[in-house]
Amino acid sequence: MTGVDKGAPQPKISVPDMRGKLTPQRPLNDLTWLRVGGAADYLYQPADADDLAAFMTAVPSDIAVFPMGVGSNLIVRDGGLRAAVIRLGRGFNAIEISDGQVTAGAAALDAHVARKAADAGLDLTFLRTIPGSIGGAVRMNAGCYGSYTADHFVSAQAITRAGDRITLTAQDLKFEYRQTVLDEGCVIISATFAPPTGDPDTLHSRMADQLRKRDETQPTKDRSAGSTFRNPAGFSSTGQADDSHALKAWKVIDDAGLRGATLGGAQMSPKHPNFLINTGGATAAELEALGEDVRKKVYDSSGITLEWEIMRIGEP
Repeated sequence: MTGVDKGAPQPKISVPDMRGKLTPQRPLNDLTWLRVGGAADYLYQPADADDLAAFMTAVPSDIAVFPMGVGSNLIVRDGGLRAAVIRLGRGFNAIEISDGQVTAGAAALDAHVARKAADAGLDLTFLRTIPGSIGGAVRMNAGCYGSYTADHFVSAQAITRAGDRITLTAQDLKFEYRQTVLDEGCVIISATFAPPTGDPDTLHSRMADQLRKRDETQPTKDRSAGSTFRNPAGFSSTGQADDSHALKAWKVIDDAGLRGATLGGAQMSPKHPNFLINTGGATAAELEALGEDVRKKVYDSSGITLEWEIMRIGEP
């Protein structure tokens, strides 16, 4: 993330009739699941879509804008972020179901959306075990068990860097495995999905099974940011008995002898080696350096170049 020199005086942001909360020099470590990172030049928590649009219009062009979800898939570097960070809250977490479609605010948690959809007999069960919120799920085309956000996506509403409200289609976002195309500074505020139907009891039972499997195989009680690297195979686990593990990130890390590898307070989980965890007191630099060391050693071992799934932002 680029922007103004952190040693220079920061431009003042003035928003007429501001209804959200603007905090200069806001530390971000407590807003990320890994609990690391320095301060953002600004953190803005808008009241609603109109308030966000007014803020985006008022932010000087030399200040970068970074939309931040719940910090479940993020390393903020120790030097902080030269940007105005947008964090959506209660004004963006509504979930509405109508005519077989689910519309969720970008701040709605994936798990909540999955449960509410299941109550209505709509199958978004794959979202139940994905940490994070709907905005991030769309941005990263989140998926598991062979299903992806793109499979059920209808459209999204967003606020551009210029403060305009726009509708994004699948063609606009160009969904791929764990990535989309989105203009810099553009903030997704809601998304609509058209899921398949199912029996509510069956859907809830499936989610309970998924949660049990997740807790058995992943370090859910540790500080992590979910999967660290994308699967080299180019798709997520299907959860089925015939699922191939040959090109799974965890498998190539394990084969390189890096299960449980440590650097300072950072560790590749002994339980699931594709989970980078903060064992206590890790710095962002240690976490990122351990990840880079794993990438190098996996390449040396197998010739496979692992790609980060965790987003890393800010200054060293």
